[in-house]
Amino acid sequence: MRLFGLGSKDIGIDLGTANILVTLKGKGIVLNEPSVVAIDRKAQKILATGHEAKEMLGRTPENIKAIRPMKDGVIADFTATQLMLKNIIHKICQRYNIGKPRVVVGVPSGITEVEERAVEEAILQAGAKEVYLIEEPMAAAIGAGLEVAEPSGSIIVDIGGGTTEVAVISLGGVVVSNSIRIAGDELDEDIVNYVKRDMNLAIGDTTAEQIKKEIGCAMPLLTELTMEISGRDLSTGLPQTTNITSAQVEEAMRESIDKIVDVIRQTLERTPPELSADIMEKGIVLAGGGALIKNLDKLIAERTEMPVYVAESPLDCVVKGTGKTLEDLERLKTVLINSRKRK
Repeated sequence: MRLFGLGSKDIGIDLGTANILVTLKGKGIVLNEPSVVAIDRKAQKILATGHEAKEMLGRTPENIKAIRPMKDGVIADFTATQLMLKNIIHKICQRYNIGKPRVVVGVPSGITEVEERAVEEAILQAGAKEVYLIEEPMAAAIGAGLEVAEPSGSIIVDIGGGTTEVAVISLGGVVVSNSIRIAGDELDEDIVNYVKRDMNLAIGDTTAEQIKKEIGCAMPLLTELTMEISGRDLSTGLPQTTNITSAQVEEAMRESIDKIVDVIRQTLERTPPELSADIMEKGIVLAGGGALIKNLDKLIAERTEMPVYVAESPLDCVVKGTGKTLEDLERLKTVLINSRKRK
């Protein structure tokens, strides 16, 4: 007796700059790990992926390299990305007893044909039967529950780790889109630089990310939040603990957040009038980790004079979208970049 029917052989992957998420038909999200891989330089084999590899960042000896193979939403290291995808697909196929799965992968909208082929090849080599690629903003829109196949316009803003992507979608296609390489990672960097410049303290990216998540805001909060941070005092070179406020974090991130808002406005300006009317009615939907920054929705609403909504569980929108696409592949074929089958 076979435990798994044919339906469970479908895998959806969100190949993000910061995190890689995998969904399995009938099971939901089965993997959510940082997009980091540790490789043995000599043997060119994987030592660790995900959380375990993230712990190694900046701490490895000569013979091991821990890297994030995705940078600014695109593949920075082909070999590492291929090894990582192979490793993940093998792991999931073994754990859930799957043969040759069909795979839908969410890729950045700025991806080149060479990169598309690299992703396809890596997944086919990992044992997939068919590979479909879908642009991340389209997947995020489907995952956020927008009716992408309808003849009315919707706008999605996906603020990920490496890129912010804005797309106006109608009839299963992207009508207008814009993408900038300013997103979560850049905001972390802004905080690192601000703390260094204004507080004379050196902190790492992990601490900066924590600050952003806990007290980061795009507009002043009603009650100012404070957080204790530790780093290295740049004058003495010794460890030091100090406090940072939400107002300081807002100031640190202001320039980058302004650029994100500008990109949304530019996209709206290029939207055909008929679709603009639909968008005005439905509002702007925010997805991705950046959507969780406090008061960002309020700031965008104020600057665009439009209603703004944060998608339900914004971090999972892209991977949920890949899963929904698999469930309704025939109807949603138009949203896919490619359709390739292994004979």
